[in-house]
Amino acid sequence: MSSSSPSSLINPAEVQSTYGTNIAKYLIDLHDAETTFDFCGGMMFQLILSNQLYQHLKQIADITPADDLKNSGTNQPIIYDMDKIRMHHIPDYTKSSTADNIRIFHGRELRNIPHAKGGFGFVLHLSYADEGGSDPEGWSKEEIQTYDGWKHDAGRQWRTAGDYEREGFVGFKDKFHPKAFGLNHRFYLHYDRDGKMWLSAEDGCEGTPSLGGNFINRFFGRS
Repeated sequence: MSSSSPSSLINPAEVQSTYGTNIAKYLIDLHDAETTFDFCGGMMFQLILSNQLYQHLKQIADITPADDLKNSGTNQPIIYDMDKIRMHHIPDYTKSSTADNIRIFHGRELRNIPHAKGGFGFVLHLSYADEGGSDPEGWSKEEIQTYDGWKHDAGRQWRTAGDYEREGFVGFKDKFHPKAFGLNHRFYLHYDRDGKMWLSAEDGCEGTPSLGGNFINRFFGRS
């Protein structure tokens, strides 16, 4: 499958008419379409959800709107308004490692992944967060204990594929690549003034779903 995604996943009006408030379904479809996010000004990152987060979102997405309002209206992920352009603007923000799969997500920016869509070898990997650490692909206790994602990337701890496997992510090398490496971030979602959704890291780096490719990709023949 190419890195291009249908306009129904990109165009704000089509996204709204297709998904409405079912943001869980939107995230699932972005994953299934192997959508790339134009992240940090031109770097293409493929969005990949962990299997547990995927199944969690699918369960929420399959609830009818009426049932959702009656039984679990708070379980849908939140996309904040355009005035919440940084994570510290959202209500009840704290500098911590906590995430709830609604307001804030655990995630990683991963690099050196040859099969990643977009031509850069980059992936945004979101996983399920809970106190029990139940997601096999979720943050390790080491990632939680050392998390300082509000700081600049240059001073933070990057992990190798070996680090991830030693800390408990069995199969990381097979899923991504033996030479892949990455950095954990907390992420949240917000709109811009044009109604586009942005996936934003705590340090302010962010991206929006892309049709797949930009000037750099076209110039170098990347897919």
